[in-house]
Parts: sequence; C-alpha cells; structure tokens
Amino acid sequence: MEMFVAGDWVDRAEKIEVRDPFDDAVIDTVPAANSKDVESVLAASVEGSRVARAMTTYERSKVIGRVGDLVEERAQNFAQLIAREGSKTIREARKEVSRCVNTLRSSAEEARRISGETIPFDSFPGGEQRKGYYERMPVGVVLAITPFNDPLNLVAHKLGPAIAAGNAVILKPATVTPLSAIELTRVFQEAGLPPQVLQTITGYGSVIGDPLVSDERVRMISFTGGVEAGKHITALAGIKKIGMELGSNSPVIVWHDADLEWAVETCVSGAFWAAGQNCIGVQRIYIHQDVYTEFRNAFVDRTASYKIGDKLDEATDMGPMITEEEAARVEQWVGKAAESGAAVLTGGGRSGTLVQPTVLEDVPPSVAVHCEEVFGPTVNLYPVSDAAEAIAEANSLNFGLHAGVFTRDVDTAFKIAGGLECGGVMINDSTDYRLDTMPFGGVKNSGLGREGIRFAIEELTEPKVVCWLLRNA
Repeated sequence: MEMFVAGDWVDRAEKIEVRDPFDDAVIDTVPAANSKDVESVLAASVEGSRVARAMTTYERSKVIGRVGDLVEERAQNFAQLIAREGSKTIREARKEVSRCVNTLRSSAEEARRISGETIPFDSFPGGEQRKGYYERMPVGVVLAITPFNDPLNLVAHKLGPAIAAGNAVILKPATVTPLSAIELTRVFQEAGLPPQVLQTITGYGSVIGDPLVSDERVRMISFTGGVEAGKHITALAGIKKIGMELGSNSPVIVWHDADLEWAVETCVSGAFWAAGQNCIGVQRIYIHQDVYTEFRNAFVDRTASYKIGDKLDEATDMGPMITEEEAARVEQWVGKAAESGAAVLTGGGRSGTLVQPTVLEDVPPSVAVHCEEVFGPTVNLYPVSDAAEAIAEANSLNFGLHAGVFTRDVDTAFKIAGGLECGGVMINDSTDYRLDTMPFGGVKNSGLGREGIRFAIEELTEPKVVCWLLRNA
C-alpha cells in the first residue's frame, strides 16, 4: 500500500513489511517515510488546516457520515484486514468495524453540536455596556498517533472528532498495523474530504515520529500507547495541547453477593479479548473471600476451555500476540512471577506468538504481572475480606483507567465506585466495556484528557471570546 502525503498517494524505495502475526506471512508493504516526507506533510497540513476551518458544519458532517456508510458497506473487507494484520479473531474484528461505524456517525452528529454561549458581561461593574459570547475554534494541525490493538476504531476516534471540529490531521498509524488506517484514509478521500485535510504517513517512530511531535506547526498531539512512549512525547512536544491514553492495569472487585456465573463469563472475555492486548482489559480480580474458591474454580475452568489459534476460524476464541517478541516477554513475566511464588492455575505456555490464556494466584506485589500493564493474556486472582481492603488494593498502582465491580447491593456498588481512583467504573460488568460516545480516559499514569466524541471535540477546539462594547447603548 501507499501512504497519503500532501494530497497524493506515494511510495518509497524503502519498505516496511506488514506481517500476519499468526503465521508470519507478508500481507503487504508500506513505505518507510523519510525526513523530506515529514516536511511535506507538515507544510501541507498548514494549508489543510485553513481548508478545514473554511468547511461548513454541513460539509464536515456530510463527509464523515458518508465515510461511516462506506465502512459499513465494506465491513467484511475491513474485518478481514483487521484480523490479518493484527491479533484479533475475525469475530472480534467484526465488532471493531461495527464500533468504527458508530464512532464515525457519532462524529458526524457531534459536528452539528459544536457551539458556544453568551457571556453576561454585566455581571460585574464596568460591564453594563458590554455584550458578547464565546465560540469554539479548531486548534489547527493535529498529530494523531495510534496503536496496533484497535487499528481501525482507534484511528476513527482520532479522525472523526478532529475533522468534525475543523482541524487538519496528520495520522501516523502503528508500524505493525498500518493497513486498516490507510484503507480508512482512502475512504475519507472517496467521501469527498479535501486532500490536505488528512494525511497518513507510515514509517518508524525514530525517523518520523520525533520530528512530527516536536514541530511547532503541530498544535495538538492525540496519542494512544504506552507510558514510556507517552513520557518521551511529552519531553519533545514543547508548548502544544496533548491528549494521551496510556493504558492501565485494570482491577475488578467481585463481591460475595455477585452473580458469579456472569462475573466469570464477562471477566474471562475482558481478560483475553484481543489476546489481552487491550488497555481496559481485566488484569487483577479481587474476590471476596467467602466466594473466592467458587469463583476461582469456575474462572479457571472457563479459561482452560478457550480455543486459541487461527484468527480467521470462526470457532477461535483468542488469536496470537502481535509479535513473537511480545509473546516471549509475557511468557518471561509469567515465569518470573512463578519463580517468586505465584501459582499458575492454568496456561503459562507459549508457541510462537500464541500465548496460552493464563490465570495466576498468590502473585507477589513486586513482580511485573502485578504492578505493570502486561498487555497480554494473563489475569491475577486475589482474595479480599472487606470493601476497604478491596478499594485500597484496586487503587494501589499508579494507573486508573477502568475498574469493575460485581455486586447485587446498590449501597455496596456506590461505596466501592466512589472510592475507586479511575476514569470509569463498570458495575456488574468487566472493565472491558466502552461506549464510543462516553468520556474515555484515566487518571495517574493512565493518561491526560478524554476521548469519546463530544469530549474529544472539546479537547480539539479552543474557546474564543468575542466582546462588544456598545458605547451608544
């Protein structure tokens, strides 16, 4: 595939192979952009921001809505592409396409709702003859950097709100999964988006990422990825807006009165969706001691029944990790936990990029599978005796994206939800739930700002005040 730079589809002599992580087959290649390409997209994006700002609300909404329609029409093709280049099974990929359509259509709707308010300047002495308002203006050029684990919908979460708000976008998709992003860029062009409003550049972060991040022409960076990459970006960015979703280590609390069958089913899915490469995936489960053994046994049985393998097989529950290097890292982390005293209740093995769904207990607090984001198919079980202990343990790490609580008691649900330090609490559901229009983001090392269409638009715009002094009033 080619990349879209300065209004043209272009190729380069140096290529990056895009490989299927299941069988290592080469699916396609993309250009490895160079420093001249960086300057081309930056220069074009400045003009693109003027073009985007001049588009009417109707025009922006119409284009984004049309993109949603075209993606829906080509849903199976997009699902196949997602499943081939990434870790998702074909069933998981179809759900991602469906969510992408919703993200785009919601963005088209929210484009019509960007508004300001009148300001009561006469609320303080000296303002009696003043009238005015504020309106929201686009920030200008937005750099969108997206991860591999949701290669279509997380791209839509960057592009939809940014274009709805009247910005130009430079998109840098994940190096290992750029194909879905390129295909979505193609659909935006087909739907009538002016060429310089969206550019998609492919290449290595060290070559193109750093100069894009640090350039003053970029007025906002929207990044989804890991904490260390986030720290690197903030160190380079300079004075500009930054929105970051940096992952998590999501806790779930299962109370003694919970529907255990439902809790097991949803938490297994939440732990192993996309081979655990999911920023809101379940990683730690704190279970009331009265039901710990019952929950543990059922959870292990359900996990052991998971079918792993070919992503395109409709019967497959979980596919491979994105690279063998990542799979080996998870295997090593599990091994170190076991050496430190953790019990591996099921799983723990690896074959190439396929890591068995793994359940651990008696996990020491010092090991990586407890205190870091594993981003792989492992989950830890811990007994707790009371709500105070459960809340303290859930809050004990420097992450705070999503948490889950399973209980039939309203008072317990409110008490625990109120004590949890995170961006979202899912009651009687796993942490792995997100409505694409809700405010999405976290606290502590889980990020800065919020996504979710309307909330992203607030981040992607700036309020401008207009004040009239009516001297003859």
